[in-house]
Amino acid sequence: MRMSPPALPRRAAAEFIGTAALVAVVVGSGIRADSLSQDIGVRLLANAAASALGLGLLIALIGPLSGAHFNPVVTLSEWWSRRPERGGREALAYIAAQLAGAVAGALLAEAMFGRAPGGWATEPRSALHLLLGEAVATAGLVLVVQGLRHIGRPGLAPVAVAGYIGAAIWFTSSGSFANPAATLGRAFSDSFTGIAPASVPAFAAAQLTGMLIGLVLAGVLYGTHRASGEPNAAEARRTG
Repeated sequence: MRMSPPALPRRAAAEFIGTAALVAVVVGSGIRADSLSQDIGVRLLANAAASALGLGLLIALIGPLSGAHFNPVVTLSEWWSRRPERGGREALAYIAAQLAGAVAGALLAEAMFGRAPGGWATEPRSALHLLLGEAVATAGLVLVVQGLRHIGRPGLAPVAVAGYIGAAIWFTSSGSFANPAATLGRAFSDSFTGIAPASVPAFAAAQLTGMLIGLVLAGVLYGTHRASGEPNAAEARRTG
C-alpha cells in the first residue's frame, strides 16, 4: 500500500537535511582530497566519485519523502512543468530549505576537518568559458530529470542523476556545480570545491539560463504530454 505524501513542513525538512548532507559530501571530499594529493586529477577524481555516490544514495533515501530535489533549479523546473497541479508555496519552501541546508552543510564540512567555519572561498570562477560550462551542466541535469519524468521512469533517478553529475564534473569546464544552493554553500569553504562570493551571482545566472535551455530541450524531445505510465503529482513527490 502506498503511503500518503508527507506534509509540506516534513518535505521541506527533508530538503534541508538532504541538501546539507550533499554539500557536506561535496565540500568534505574536496577538503580530504586537498590533504591527500597535490595532483589536480587525483583530487578531481576523488571529489567526483564521492559526490556522485553521495548524491545517488541521498536521492534513493529522501526521494520518497520530498522528491529529493536538493537544488532550486530542479525545484523550479519541476514547478514549471506541473504548474497547473502545484502552487508556488511548495517551491518557495523547498528553495528556502535548500539554501539554508547548503550553507549548513558547508559549515559542517569545514568543522569536521578542524577548519574554522565561516571563512569565505577565494577561488574566482567568473571566466566566460566557466559560465558556459555551468549553463551546459545545468541544462543537462534538467534534461535528465525531465526526461525521466516524461518516460515514466523516475525510479531511475538515483543512478541517472548521480551518473550524470559524476560525468559532468569531468566534461564541463566549470566542474558542474549545476545548483544555485550548493554554489552559495561552497562560497563558505576556501577549499578545492570553493567559489569566491563575487562569482556566485554570475554562476547562479548561468545555472538559471541552463535550466531554461534544459526545459526547452525537454519540450523539443518529449513535448508537453504525460507519458503512459508516468506517475501523478503525488506519486512523483514520493519517488523523485
